[in-house]
Amino acid sequence: MYKTIRQITDMYKRKNNNIPPKTKTKLNYSLNDNLSYIQRRFDNTADLTIHKIALCGVDAGIISIDNMVNKELMTLSIIEPMINNFYNKTPEEILYEIKNKILYTDDISVIDTFEQLFILVMSGFAVISVDGCNKMLAVGIQGFRTRGISEPESDVVQRGSKEGFVESVRTNMTLIRRRMKTTDLKFEIINIGQLSSTEVCICYLNGTASKEIISELKKRLNKIDLKTILAPGYIVPYIEDKSSPSFFSTVGITERPDTVCGKITEGRIAVLIDGVPSALIVPYLFAEYFQTIDDYTNRPYFSTFTRWLKYMAFFIAVLLPGVFVALGTFDPEIFPTLLLNKIASSISETPLSLMTETLIIQFVYEIMRESGLRMPQPLGYAVSIVGGLVIGDTAINAGLIGAPTLMVVAVAVISSYVIPNLYAPVVILRLLFTLAGGIFGIWGVSLFLCLTMINLCSKTSFGIPYTSPLTPFGVNVFRDVFVRAGWKTLNKNTAKVQNMPGAEVE
Repeated sequence: MYKTIRQITDMYKRKNNNIPPKTKTKLNYSLNDNLSYIQRRFDNTADLTIHKIALCGVDAGIISIDNMVNKELMTLSIIEPMINNFYNKTPEEILYEIKNKILYTDDISVIDTFEQLFILVMSGFAVISVDGCNKMLAVGIQGFRTRGISEPESDVVQRGSKEGFVESVRTNMTLIRRRMKTTDLKFEIINIGQLSSTEVCICYLNGTASKEIISELKKRLNKIDLKTILAPGYIVPYIEDKSSPSFFSTVGITERPDTVCGKITEGRIAVLIDGVPSALIVPYLFAEYFQTIDDYTNRPYFSTFTRWLKYMAFFIAVLLPGVFVALGTFDPEIFPTLLLNKIASSISETPLSLMTETLIIQFVYEIMRESGLRMPQPLGYAVSIVGGLVIGDTAINAGLIGAPTLMVVAVAVISSYVIPNLYAPVVILRLLFTLAGGIFGIWGVSLFLCLTMINLCSKTSFGIPYTSPLTPFGVNVFRDVFVRAGWKTLNKNTAKVQNMPGAEVE
């Protein structure tokens, strides 16, 4: 059975790897032929706009998508200057005269294939075609509406910038450039997606980021054969290292431009996706889940305290229900006498086993969380109130759920919100640890914890150990992992990702 599945998987991979390259269709000399081909490809869609004009007896056309261009700018900067000018040249000379002497914009490019035309037109460009010339001009006069820059809702800080990424990749590039005024900051754009042709921008500091990692990232991005890219999760599996399966991702994500600037200063690479208000960061290490921009704006002693708080919250969120179930089921004598009496009394008064109670409460909470997240905001508050009062207090009074069990799960769930980027793996691991503790006791929890740690230590992010600098051990562990040193120390020991294997990473 396994061999058959393996053969089918290999056939599918070979099929995807043998995708023929896209052919490029050259533009025609005839304006009518070009416009007819464009209308056939768009199938007379309602938002395609073709404005025909005459330039001293030579026919010309302006192709655009309705509401994707600034109509006022197109009228004043393109149509009016073209009509009011005198032409007595060949069609090709007319086209280049329009480009060099007439248009009042610098975002102009010459195109010669229909594939370039389609991508630019659907990106908000106006394309100018002259009868008798097999080239066209693409003029950037984008006018589509975008969301204003605001504070990220899921990545809030007490001190620091209140600006967050938006859906426009060009705006996001500007937010980074405005914070890093250096010629070493590089942006490279790759179009990915057979249908969407989404702009994916690679951002890094030249001379600081590893050339090997940059080259490897480009290679992985160019191998993506998706039809559309609508969210970061579409491309994350393609740029992660092919290591053992894990609940943890080796690609970071953030909605804050200041966080991206801090990471690329350390030698990381940011990936911006058009239409996505966040950025991916590679390489990314496990310790960075416990670091926020607030750690570097507060005093070192308080930042160290909050960082230890995050580590404690992570272990509480993952292990507490499993340990509680394991001890309550197999080793209740470990509990203090008074606590043991309470737990024994609650277990005797409820019809379900301790493991079943814990699992049910966790599932009920996740159902309430999901419903509150998807509902309109006013209804979401109502769901929270109903869940807290009815399902919590009423279930205890009815004798269906024990109060100690509910308290343990509540503490674990609240702790999981301390590290929001790790919420998904924490939820699954908490359920698995609960099952391991309920079936095999404390030895099952210990064994599963060892397997989880082995899995973490076996992962890499672009060749760099995922748990670095803890394993392999590095001096940075005493500088910006368990503690947060002062800026004078951090500034003297700025880390760079210069080599893929075993590099020293901030």
